[in-house]
Amino acid sequence: MSFGDRLRFHRERAGMSRTVLGELCGRSAEWVKAIERGRLLMPRMPLLLRLSEILQIDDLAKLTGEQKLNASTYTKHRHEKVAQVARALATYPLAAPDREPLAAGELAANVAQAWMVWHGSPHQRTAIATVLPRLLEDARAAVRQLDGNDRRRAQTSLAQIYHLAQLYLSFQPMPELVLLTGDRAMQAAQDADDPHAMAAAAWYLNHVFRDAGEQAEARIDLAHQATRLLRPEDSEQDRQLWGLQHLAMALSYAKTGRRGDAERHWDRADRAARSLDGHHPWLLFGRAMVDAYSVTMYADLTDGYEATRQADRLSLDMPSATRRSFHLIEMARAYHLKREPLAMVHLLGKAYKVSPDTISYNLFTRSAVQELMASGNRTVRDDARALARKLQLPSVA
Repeated sequence: MSFGDRLRFHRERAGMSRTVLGELCGRSAEWVKAIERGRLLMPRMPLLLRLSEILQIDDLAKLTGEQKLNASTYTKHRHEKVAQVARALATYPLAAPDREPLAAGELAANVAQAWMVWHGSPHQRTAIATVLPRLLEDARAAVRQLDGNDRRRAQTSLAQIYHLAQLYLSFQPMPELVLLTGDRAMQAAQDADDPHAMAAAAWYLNHVFRDAGEQAEARIDLAHQATRLLRPEDSEQDRQLWGLQHLAMALSYAKTGRRGDAERHWDRADRAARSLDGHHPWLLFGRAMVDAYSVTMYADLTDGYEATRQADRLSLDMPSATRRSFHLIEMARAYHLKREPLAMVHLLGKAYKVSPDTISYNLFTRSAVQELMASGNRTVRDDARALARKLQLPSVA
């Protein structure tokens, strides 16, 4: 198969039109058509990486036909402590520990502190990696040794620890562990028989499957099921989690190009957020979060005009360095759709200042910076090269 044949195969397998693929990588439908029909040659590395990210292709040989070349070599960054976290996830306490377990309340307090570390540190992966293995050990011991309501409370804490592990592992070259943490979190939440924990786990499982481009109908059904566990008219926490499920559905529908459904569920999430006095303590669901995700929704719908319009009205007033950095990157992605490289590189620079850790592991950033180094004007190229050095990106071929 030629490169064009391979590109067409993977585009059609993803259910993506030429127009959508072209918009997502900053080109036209005619450009995609010319590539697929062999009228244009295979693009350079930065654009290849962008195509692999959009089409969820880890091995570039699936596109190029050349010897195996993992996209993760260029697009995914491995944290220095990932081996310790992976070992902790693969450790099973078959024998009961010879020490007293932490009380359920003490374990919950430790998990709450870990969430503060995750949201508060600009280097959240390094900060959380130092406590994750011990948190897992303590929670598993508590689940093994406690009984009754205390055991269920420990299961709820364990589910949150798996959420933290999923966030730590995200955008690193080990998708199987990300899937593992999502699945284990849901299992722990079900064992706890806690509807709030199950709803939170449904939100994180939606991210797992949406980022992998899989299980579109199943993940939407999961969010629907989670809404039925909640009574938004009875408590603010139920309303927060109910709104979160509708936000998950909006993002999933946007990923599959169903604009009407996406906007309908975003409106429900927005109404829930407007009814709140604040935001969820660790999921951070509230007005600022819903507004920020509108940029992601319209970017996934390839509507650059509406995505940038939403971006222009954001204040990003949320108590989380990693979320502020992430949403600045999403704003840059919106400007990528409008082919405005100066705005892109400016926003990516701001995202780095807020949280170097978040931007270093973001796939769009790593492919976009390399593209800007290759194709931007002189000012953009210089800024992109400076950012690439900070991100420790390889040189552009």
